[in-house]
Order: sequence, then structure tokens, then C-alpha cells
Amino acid sequence: MNGDLIKIKSGKIDVPDYPIIPFIEGDGIGPDIWKTSQRIMDVAIEKTYGSKRKINWIEVLAGEKAFNKTKSWLPDETVEKIRECVVGIKGPLTTPVGGGIRSINVTLRQVLDLYACIRPVRYYHGIPSPMKNPEYVDMIVFRENTEDVYSGIEWPASSEEANRIISYLENQFGVKIRENSSIGIKPISEFGTKRISKKAFDFALENNRNSVTVVHKGNIMKYTEGAFKNWAYDLAKYEYKNKIIPYNEYKDSGIILKDVIADNMFQQILLRPSEYDVLVMPNLNGDYFSDALAAQVGGLGIAPGGNVGDGFAMFEATHGTAPKYAGLDKVNPGSLLLSGVMMLNYLGWEEAADLIEKSFSETIKQKYVTYDFARQMEGATEVKCSEFGERIISNMNKI
Repeated sequence: MNGDLIKIKSGKIDVPDYPIIPFIEGDGIGPDIWKTSQRIMDVAIEKTYGSKRKINWIEVLAGEKAFNKTKSWLPDETVEKIRECVVGIKGPLTTPVGGGIRSINVTLRQVLDLYACIRPVRYYHGIPSPMKNPEYVDMIVFRENTEDVYSGIEWPASSEEANRIISYLENQFGVKIRENSSIGIKPISEFGTKRISKKAFDFALENNRNSVTVVHKGNIMKYTEGAFKNWAYDLAKYEYKNKIIPYNEYKDSGIILKDVIADNMFQQILLRPSEYDVLVMPNLNGDYFSDALAAQVGGLGIAPGGNVGDGFAMFEATHGTAPKYAGLDKVNPGSLLLSGVMMLNYLGWEEAADLIEKSFSETIKQKYVTYDFARQMEGATEVKCSEFGERIISNMNKI
């Protein structure tokens, strides 16, 4: 295995010039978009750094390819290799249909403790959008990744476990739950809330953002989502004093801390998107809002994402596998490519990341796009996934 391993020191990564980075190409359209994205990243790194830096890619298996070869959807060897190499990237993976088989994505997040799902959302000029002013959208979602209703603590209706919990709640606390109800548990902890809030606060400070908004449904779920809001404010008060400042105390310096009820926030991102910047929220809210925001600026086809812990990180395409387009060299690689941009920034290779993003934007402006955009853009040239990638590479020479 050529190259050197990334190390973690005090929760921060130490990146060598020739890091070993595992990739999971993904199912369905995964091989197409991965091939194009990898080539773009490799060329950008070479153009930016010459021979001084290079990623040594190694493939690890998950999803259908893993199951076909090993009879496991997520082999232990894959998890251990990602853990050893610290940083990885993946295409979309199939979630097997059937009881007892959990989402591979959720499993990876939990076993590697990738507690922060980070999804930046911004508009690239020329991309079709249902909004009048999509350019006002420039937000980054910090979604808590390990708690809430996504914890997987649930039991089916009429199961022994569900019936025992229903009986316990009625006998011990007088809580009435209908018979034949399914039961799920929604844990939200002070520890989990404060560490995702810290990620959001630190990002806002390091990137000179204007505000952080806690998005919650604490008016109804007072002791889970309400506590999430309160713990975020406590962290700001005691550990970020004079840096992250509650809106009702704000004077003229520092970053404003706000909170908005989730249902109201869906209106706010449509009506007043320019007033919001960094968003931090529990798991389910984060899933909803990252997708809703992506729809305002072009859809999941260009929505990047990263799952980050204390050093460990897995960057990923945020859309599904689109099996009907598998092998057709047709689909927009933007989600995976821009996740690669996030990964390069995470490595500290900002110059290569910036080159890709600028060239991606320029290619969109030229209306040289894949089918998803071409069908919505007047005068567009519809091209294959690989052709789109080659035009991005060509445009690097002009930037």
C-alpha cells in the first residue's frame, strides 16, 4: 500500500503529502460518478501542487458489490480500513429492503462516531431553481448524527418488546398508549448536543460567518428538542462568551446565536434565506432541512455532504443510487465531486478544492451540463457524466 496514513493528534488530523484514502465507489450510478469525480480531483491536485502532493486511493467494499463478493453489506474489513486511514469518501449505497438490515450509511456514522453531518448549501449561477432569488441561499447545516429517532431504538407493533414498554409506561407513569402501537425512543443528550453545537460554533468562528441558528421543535418536545436548544445556549454562554452571543444580548461584535421553531424555519428558508447562515439541529430536522435547502439551489444531484467526528471523516454523495441509470454515464457527478471538495478542504488542501469549485461553476455557466440541468436550461448542451467532467478539467486551465 503506497502512501502514508493520516494521523489524529488531539482531535485534529495530521495529513501527509501522500495520504492513503479509501473510497467506496457505491451502487447503481456510483461507479460512473466516482470515476469522473476521482479524475477531476487527481487532476486538480496535480495542477495545484505538481508532484508535491498526491492521494493514494484504495478501494474498500460496501453495499451490493460487498454483498456479492463477501455476503456482507458492510464487511468488518471495510470499517477497520476506514478507521485506519481516518478519512474516506463514498458514493451512494443501497439500503437493503427487509427487517433487521439497517442503513449502511447510518451504521458507518455510528460505528465510527461520525457525529456531525455537515451539508453546505449554496447556489451556483445558472443552475435551474424554483426560487426567484436562489443566490440568497448560502447556509451550512450541522446535523447531529448519532441520536434522536435515528438511533434505531424501536420495536414493531404487537412485539413482545413493544407490549412490555407500553405496559411499563402505563403501570409506572399512567401513560396511555394505544394497543398495537409501534414504539420508538428519541434520545437527545447534553453531551451529543454540545459537541455538535461546538462543531457549528467553531466553524462559524473560523470562517467569519454571521450567525448560528438552532432549529428545533422545543415548543412541543420540551425535554428533547427543547433541551437541545437550551444546551446550545449554555455552551455559548459558558464556553464562547463574547464570541457566540444570543440575539437578545447582541451589540455590535461577535456571532449572533438565534433559534427558530422547525416548522417556522421551513418558511424562513423560503422567504428570508439571506438572514440565515450556519444551522445546527437534531438528527431528523437536519435530514429534512438539508434536503429542502438543496431543492432550492438545484437538488440533491449537486448537494455535498460529510460525516465528521473527532478526526475521523467520511464524505459522501447525498443522493440515492438511481439504478435505472447505472452504467449509462449519464448522471450529474456534482454531489460526489463537491463532497470531494469538502474532503480536500478538510485535508487542508484548499487551493485544489477552490480550483475544482471554480471550474465546476464555470462549466455550469457555459451550459455544458448533464441531462438533469439540460432539460431545464434554455440553450444548454446535454453531455455525459464523463464529458461534463472533462469540461471541468479543461476549464481549470482558464482559472
